[in-house]
Amino acid sequence: MAVTQQEIENRLWDAADELRVAMPEAQYSSVVFPLMFWKYLSDTWEHNHQEFLAQYEGLDGLSPEEAREIEYRDHQSFEIPFIHPGTVQERRASWSSILSTIAQHGLGQRVRASLQAIETANPDKFSRLFGSMTWTSEAVLPGEALAAVMRAMDRTPKMHEGNMSHDVLGGAYEYLLKRFSDGSGTRAGQFFTPREVVELIIELLDPRNHESVYDPTCGSGGMLIAAANLLKAHGGRGYTLSLNGQEAVTDTAGVARMNLFMHNLTEFKVEVGDTLRDPRFKNPDGSVKQFDMIVANPPYSLKWKPWTNDPRAIGGVAPQSSADWAFVQHMIASMDPKKGRAGVVLPHGVLFRGGQEAAIRKRVLDDNLLEAVIGLPSNLFYSTTIPTCILVFRASGTKAPERQEGVLFIDASTRFTKAKNRNVLTKADIADTVTAFHAKFNADGTPVDPDGTAGLPARFVPTAEIVANAYDLNIGRYVKQAAAEQEDLGTLIDAYNLARAERQKTEQHMLAVLSAAGIEGFDE
Repeated sequence: MAVTQQEIENRLWDAADELRVAMPEAQYSSVVFPLMFWKYLSDTWEHNHQEFLAQYEGLDGLSPEEAREIEYRDHQSFEIPFIHPGTVQERRASWSSILSTIAQHGLGQRVRASLQAIETANPDKFSRLFGSMTWTSEAVLPGEALAAVMRAMDRTPKMHEGNMSHDVLGGAYEYLLKRFSDGSGTRAGQFFTPREVVELIIELLDPRNHESVYDPTCGSGGMLIAAANLLKAHGGRGYTLSLNGQEAVTDTAGVARMNLFMHNLTEFKVEVGDTLRDPRFKNPDGSVKQFDMIVANPPYSLKWKPWTNDPRAIGGVAPQSSADWAFVQHMIASMDPKKGRAGVVLPHGVLFRGGQEAAIRKRVLDDNLLEAVIGLPSNLFYSTTIPTCILVFRASGTKAPERQEGVLFIDASTRFTKAKNRNVLTKADIADTVTAFHAKFNADGTPVDPDGTAGLPARFVPTAEIVANAYDLNIGRYVKQAAAEQEDLGTLIDAYNLARAERQKTEQHMLAVLSAAGIEGFDE
């Protein structure tokens, strides 16, 4: 009898809940995901091993070495090795093997040794998969707490394809990601983008068979998985996508790798490192590798060490106080010149902030790279309540003819449903936004069909009008209905500080001119 989605989810949450006496909920993922994936690998290996043994009964005369070769050629796609082979301590690095010693002292050490052995035995598949594994230390997670989690998780049904589909397995993994994020807020939100926001971005970019997809701040890998799932839902072959991601945090990169495997997606590469300082996807000549589709939800207004000499810095270098536009520049550099497109979620400040960011914005618009600006509701994310926007870019010269020399503005800021901890986008909200994105517009920027934007305020704005507004992309300038809803306190403070700085600069210049002319009495 097939395992239901709810059954596996309930059992896994019961296991996670055993950690409540030992650590904050924000840290559950570092323990639960490695254990869950280890059990999945062990159950899968043992299921395939039993199938091999049933067949092996008819293969008389084979040596153990020949039998092993046949098993790993025809039945196994990875290895669960032995620990301490050839000694009295020899045991397989499997879940069931270690579970049989669960009452013995040093459980964390044995678990760590097993996970490390699996990584070492499968370097092409599982290198650095399980992260730092600091939780295997008795000082971090007492042995009795680890044992309680393992016993509870062992009550879940066998996690192999003969017992449950990858859709169920992947769904259970996503369920835990969301449950941890709902319960722990900011920390978990750093690597979990709400799935409805992910779905919207992927729908806008529309992945195709055999394309390459790249997320430079991939977190738990949700955007990469969503690209494959959406392609499959649209009748395509999600498994044909080449999925690529980079993540700065080692443990989170491990979460992403496990997540992709759980969804039966094996054509992927997840690298660890700071994307801005050390991009890991490069061509032989040192330039960044280019992809068909780039998606990201980077950390907002991240303080960083600006580039000193980097070819990605088109239009200038983003200020030290905010790496928002640096991430955009990296994504633009990563777009394939023939069909590359990118979608990124960022705070509204990127639309109007001055200084170095304004110079970058000018270059991006002058090069006709920006296709759309879509305003989202506030309080969608776990880590911030501010309203955000989606920016859609296309490689130079690849926009549709009717989208040349202009930018589409859509205000979706009022489309949401209130939930317990945050606002959410419904399926209808996503569908309406995608409909507005694909709408046709008249020469004056208004929709050709009054119903073509699904009721969302939208306008196609010529580049010349944006230039006349000093390259300001504030949605309220172009879609007037958006002005009242968009102005949160943070945005207003940013705008005030910019205006104040400009006024002070102008006054200082005026006073200097007056002083040079010998006119006194105008001091503040």
